[in-house]
Amino acid sequence: MISFLDLKKINQEYRDELIEACSRVIDSGYYIQSRECNLFEEEFSSYCGVEHTIGVGSGLDALKLIIRGYKELGIFNKDSEIIVPANTYIASILAISDSGLKPILVEPNIDTYLLDVSKIESSITPKTEAILVVHLYGMVSQIDKILDIAKKYNLKVIEDSAQSHGAYFKDRRCGNLGDASGFSFYPTKNLGALGDGGAVTTNDSKLADTIRALGNYGSKKKYEHIYIGVNSRLDEIQASMLRVKLRYLDREIEHRRDIANYYLNNIKNKNKNIILPKVEERKSHVWHLFVIRSERRDELYSYLLSHNIQTVIHYPIAPHKQMAYSKLNGLNLPITQRLAKEVISLPISSIQTIDDTKKVVEVLNGFS
Repeated sequence: MISFLDLKKINQEYRDELIEACSRVIDSGYYIQSRECNLFEEEFSSYCGVEHTIGVGSGLDALKLIIRGYKELGIFNKDSEIIVPANTYIASILAISDSGLKPILVEPNIDTYLLDVSKIESSITPKTEAILVVHLYGMVSQIDKILDIAKKYNLKVIEDSAQSHGAYFKDRRCGNLGDASGFSFYPTKNLGALGDGGAVTTNDSKLADTIRALGNYGSKKKYEHIYIGVNSRLDEIQASMLRVKLRYLDREIEHRRDIANYYLNNIKNKNKNIILPKVEERKSHVWHLFVIRSERRDELYSYLLSHNIQTVIHYPIAPHKQMAYSKLNGLNLPITQRLAKEVISLPISSIQTIDDTKKVVEVLNGFS
């Protein structure tokens, strides 16, 4: 079986270093907001090219705390609207509604699966305060055009970088493209912890200071609480794991790019049964997922599984069709709904061999 993602094998590669890092934390006697978290924040800030990194409990928390931070600073209010791609994992939208703001769903580009920039301006109203940009599957969105729109209408740009650690737009990495960015370190991510974790990156010192307090029970000084905060902090053990894995992230990304290039160059589109993703520049995509499309998606899924190739569908139900968002169920978003019916993710990881990649291609090209 060619597995979709073998986390045990991925982490086995760094086992000795991970054990050493974990032991270092255990022996230190400090387990929350201490040396490892501080060092990881510094190292991740340097990696992304930003002034501030704040370690938090998850990627969802990162986005929620950015929005909440802007509310506390008086930039957002309870009537604010935030534009967000309709084609995304539900967390992008949960972060908006959880803060009491209104998500405005905008359709993706059918070729890139990312937010369709040409449809943003028609969705802006006097209540719009931000654009939440999702670098979905690992590819950076058209951030230059989005920033131009944001400047024109005086909007904040929030990056959802949960799937795009290390991706570049020109000479800048994601996490340093908008006003603030949320990262996830869920174990399956390209930079994955061995548990939950996340981070906010920003060059805005006021926002960083506010978010750090909000995630620490609303406190900047022990037992003094200036906000109604939450408990969302990156723990020392996960920070130490991430420090190890960050050192190898760029190498792993290049391996993923090599696999993706092999797929792109060798998968055939016979009878249009398979539609490949489109990418303009190698460094703009880190291939967290390699997502193809087929009108015969379910048949293709079963076919690949019968040949011992494991795939995953990201995501079979669009956010606006979820029970949690029943008030949005009536929205007509045909491109998003089409993608939900057609997308399927092929195996890709930092440990996938070229022989396994060739096998996937060979089997896939036999689908008719």
